[in-house]
Amino acid sequence: MVPLLSMIVFLPLVGAIVTALMPRTMPTVPRVVALGFSVATLALATWALAIFDVDGGYQFVERFPWVPQVGIEYHLAVDGISMPIIALSALLTVLAILVSWKIDHRPAFYFTMIQLLAVGMTGVFAALDFVLFYLFWELVLVPMYFLIAIWGGARREYAAIKFFLYTLAGSVFMLVGIIALYITQGSFNIAELTALAANPDTALSYNLQFWIFAAFFLGFAVKVPVFPLHTWLPDAHVEAPTAGSVLLAGILLKMGTYGFIRISLPIMPEAAASQFWMWTLGILATVSIVYGAAVAFAQTDMKKLVAYSSVSHMGFVMLGIASGTQEGLDGAVFVMVAHGLITGMMFMLVGMVYERTHTRVISEINGLSSQTPIAGGLLAFASIASLGLPGLAGFPGELLTLLGAWRSDLWPGLVIISALGVLLAAAYMLWMVQRTVMGEAKGVVAKIRDLTAFEIATLAPLVVLIVALGVFWSLLLRYVTPAVQTVLSGMGV
Repeated sequence: MVPLLSMIVFLPLVGAIVTALMPRTMPTVPRVVALGFSVATLALATWALAIFDVDGGYQFVERFPWVPQVGIEYHLAVDGISMPIIALSALLTVLAILVSWKIDHRPAFYFTMIQLLAVGMTGVFAALDFVLFYLFWELVLVPMYFLIAIWGGARREYAAIKFFLYTLAGSVFMLVGIIALYITQGSFNIAELTALAANPDTALSYNLQFWIFAAFFLGFAVKVPVFPLHTWLPDAHVEAPTAGSVLLAGILLKMGTYGFIRISLPIMPEAAASQFWMWTLGILATVSIVYGAAVAFAQTDMKKLVAYSSVSHMGFVMLGIASGTQEGLDGAVFVMVAHGLITGMMFMLVGMVYERTHTRVISEINGLSSQTPIAGGLLAFASIASLGLPGLAGFPGELLTLLGAWRSDLWPGLVIISALGVLLAAAYMLWMVQRTVMGEAKGVVAKIRDLTAFEIATLAPLVVLIVALGVFWSLLLRYVTPAVQTVLSGMGV
């Protein structure tokens, strides 16, 4: 049997080692090596996605003892929830390398960090042993810290340390939850713990579930990030290089929401279904949606506007999770994938415009459509997709999360308030498009050139996928729905 998942997870590690050993006299080679390994990883992930049996449960299973004395295993497997996100991670890694093609400051170290980040990202979504999951979870902190601290903006050290400390603090609480589960259930295996939780004779008591859920909540909520634990995100996004912002928004934020779906709901089902946690998640989701959208409207920096829009969009994911319904969880995973595509494209475009104008201030950028029609058109396209226009990928997930929340035990008023987030998204995105894309080109914009063929080719896969998922929802839901049904069945829903 071909260890397909191990190859997908660890091929970037081989690439990172090769890149790190490149001599400084060959500054252009590291990017070629990194691209080669990332394209090979994407090919493997695409093959896995193509041969995945949507009704087959966990697949591509690799399992053998690692530390048998305490029951720690090397255990990888994917289902219809994790497989699409792994494919998305592989795609965004390739695009992150392409948008970094002109990096000339310590290129070997830069592309080594990108590939190490890819190892941690894909590993989180493939691991079914808690210790392995935690190792991958912590691994992503190191390369992202260096990407921000070395290649970031003027306040890069502050943003990098804030990102590291916030997410590390959340990880400590998650580790407490993992240890508590091992002490009470005697296993680190996520699938086994899910099966134990589904059996009334072996399930944890409600009190234990409540407090363990709380520990995991703090770990996952920081990563999402949920209001009020979100304050590290705008600084990290604004100061990170373009590739760092793409991977941070596209994949790293999804680690938190994935944790809720893979771990918190099925392993602590009574706590997840309790009025306290359902309402806590629902209220925080609604606040995140409205707050993120309102603050985005007040931004003058394009990158910070997109960063706060991520807080709002991830609020929809949390709303779907809080609902505990089929439609809500389907929508949550759909938003996770769609947000990765759309916001990844937004950050890439903002980076391309910044590279030409050396400013991200909205009032200083105007008339892109007249001076650079391709850049202006693609920025308008990504903005419209982000605000949830029907026919593009941003719409189905938000619709399903709102529908699932309405059919749940959550107060309908929360759903109505959350729906205002869609209206606010239209307001701040169209406000930005009106000021940056429309009108006559003036100042710095009047002197810039349009996107190159290389840049257009880099963005093209995202355009295709955003349209495809917006029109043909089943392209993604055929994977997600059976896996969500399995999660809900284990919860007794």
